[in-house]
Amino acid sequence: MKIESFEGIILSETNYSESSKILNVLTNTHGLIGVMSKGCRNMKSKLRGVSRKLIYGTLHVYYKEKGLSTLIGVDVKNSFSKTMMDLEKISYASFILDLTHQVLKQNDSEEIFELLKNVLLKIEEGLPPLPLTNILELKLLDYLGVAPNLDSCCHCGSTKEIVTLSSEQGGYICKDCYDNEPLVSEKTIKMIRMYYYVDIASISKLQVSEDVTKEINAFLDDYYERFTGLYLKSKSFINKVNQLKS
Repeated sequence: MKIESFEGIILSETNYSESSKILNVLTNTHGLIGVMSKGCRNMKSKLRGVSRKLIYGTLHVYYKEKGLSTLIGVDVKNSFSKTMMDLEKISYASFILDLTHQVLKQNDSEEIFELLKNVLLKIEEGLPPLPLTNILELKLLDYLGVAPNLDSCCHCGSTKEIVTLSSEQGGYICKDCYDNEPLVSEKTIKMIRMYYYVDIASISKLQVSEDVTKEINAFLDDYYERFTGLYLKSKSFINKVNQLKS
């Protein structure tokens, strides 16, 4: 095995033997890989603090193309310490990591690394986690091959007089094709399209009304249930946390 270095984000960790862990790491060059962190659970191990999920840095490993690579060390770029100390933020971050892991099983595009990294960094900076999560959810639908139509009416293709957004129908619906689908606000219609096209790295502020956020989140929850087959317990936990807040 040769030593390689690359950027990575640890998506999950699993205890192995009495003192080690197996890490699932999304990298910027090799996609999703498995990495053995030997002895990292020992108190004196130099790998102890860097062998956990939500560590982003430059990983140095004995790289193995097939099977588990072996971790040598990590130059941490961001440990997401603020996120780790906030129940709401860590709930969303955990969901984001879980969702990304599931999407990677169907599409290992290198672009997903940048999407994940930028969303996590924006949450750490203090931007609201739910709109950021929704932006990522929407963008990841492209990689699952089931993106909604947010450019025109999903029935006739018209770009005029869009009156609502339907998860059941697959996106925008215009006035002429409307058939008693639940209505959403005009702001929601405009905002979700902005979510789809926005460059996450360029976002400096994100002010979205509670009503619009609720409508977009409800649309995406139902859309994922209808078209992706993905069910994540971490999203259920977020919903419970939000219920406690309300």
